[in-house]
Amino acid sequence: MNTRRKTTLTLLTGMLLCTAAGAGTTVDLTAEASRPAANDMVRATVFAEASGSNPGELARRVNQDVGEGLKVIKARPAISVKSGRQSTFPVYSQNQKIESWRVRSELILESRDAAAVSELLGQLQQMRLAVSDVNQLPTPETRRKVEDEATREAIAAFRQRAAVVAEVLGKPYTIRHLSIHQSGQMPPMPMPRAGRAMVAEMAAAPPVPMEAGESLVTTTVSGQVEVAD
Repeated sequence: MNTRRKTTLTLLTGMLLCTAAGAGTTVDLTAEASRPAANDMVRATVFAEASGSNPGELARRVNQDVGEGLKVIKARPAISVKSGRQSTFPVYSQNQKIESWRVRSELILESRDAAAVSELLGQLQQMRLAVSDVNQLPTPETRRKVEDEATREAIAAFRQRAAVVAEVLGKPYTIRHLSIHQSGQMPPMPMPRAGRAMVAEMAAAPPVPMEAGESLVTTTVSGQVEVAD
């Protein structure tokens, strides 16, 4: 029995030594590639806001303003709309007592027709709605296509970098691990905060000017290669 155990331990030790001897040098590498993606979609946020002493009355007024805006938005089939953030919060005085309330409700618009969104935003600003931000970005389909292109380039760059390391060391290499990460987008275009007085001054608001431009999509590939000893 002891002889069998001794033989087994000897075989296991031999296998571990062979594995350690066969392990090569590991090298961590990173490569990236960037590609421009056309901003072929517009996302805008409009909101209604009211302040006063009665939160229930404020909510009624805000809901009415949002409802009127929805009627105008839904008349344009090329533009989709969904509810955004809705909030009711107190406004405190210097002695930390509630002196009033503020109610706000948002609508988020999306469309591939930038001209239609621009015209609609101008129309909504003539009502009791204001624009908080406008963001131009690639559609999901456009972004996926460009991400695929950037991924191919980043992986090729990673392999080229690994090949350079292997060439300098004069040894073949094997890729042991890869991690792929995508990033990059256009920042939103902030709009000035608009209260009731400012909204009233927008009675003849022209269409909101827009320039589509491009977003830079970046793929980063990081991983580990093993160079044989």
